[in-house]
Amino acid sequence: MSKKVLVPVADGTEELEAVGIIDVLRRAEAEVTVASVGQLQITASRGVKLIADTLISDCVDTQYDLVVLPGGIPGADNLRDSGELTGILKRQNEKGRFYGAICASPAIILEHHGLLKGRRATCHPAFTDQLSNTDKIKSKVVVDGNCITSQGAGTVIDFALTLVELLYDKKRREAVAASMAI
Repeated sequence: MSKKVLVPVADGTEELEAVGIIDVLRRAEAEVTVASVGQLQITASRGVKLIADTLISDCVDTQYDLVVLPGGIPGADNLRDSGELTGILKRQNEKGRFYGAICASPAIILEHHGLLKGRRATCHPAFTDQLSNTDKIKSKVVVDGNCITSQGAGTVIDFALTLVELLYDKKRREAVAASMAI
C-alpha cells in the first residue's frame, strides 16, 4: 500500500536535503507531494531552481502518513512562517501521524511551534542551542514517537531510509538501500 508523504519547500530550502528525501521515499514507492509555501518554482539555498508539484494551500485538507521538512536558511524560516503548513504539522501531531525535520528545521520550525515539547530531537549543530531538550543532539537521526529529526545534508540518506522503515518496514528500507548501493 502506498503511503502519502508531504515535503514542503520554500525559497532557501536546502536542495540536497529536499531532493534526497523525495528521491529515497519515491524509490520506496511512497506517493510524495512536493508543495511550495510560495511560488511553484523556488530558488534553493545554493541557487538550484526546483519546481514543486503544487502549493501548500492545495494540501490543507489532505491526510498524510508523513510530513517531512527539509532545512536550509532562509528556507526553514519561510516554512516556519506559513500558517497553512503550521496547521498541517499540528494536525499530524494531534492525530499521532509521522512528522519530521532535518537540519535547521527541527529548531526553527518544530521547536518554534511547540512540536518538540517533551520530545528528544537533533538538528544541525549550529542550531542545537535552540532546542529545549538536548539529550540526543549528537545523534544523526532521532525517532521519538511520531517525530523524526536529523542533523543535516550529510545525514539525509540515513534519515530518509529511517522514514522508509517507519512508513513500511525494515525489509523495504534494506531493499531501497541496496538499490542505492548502500
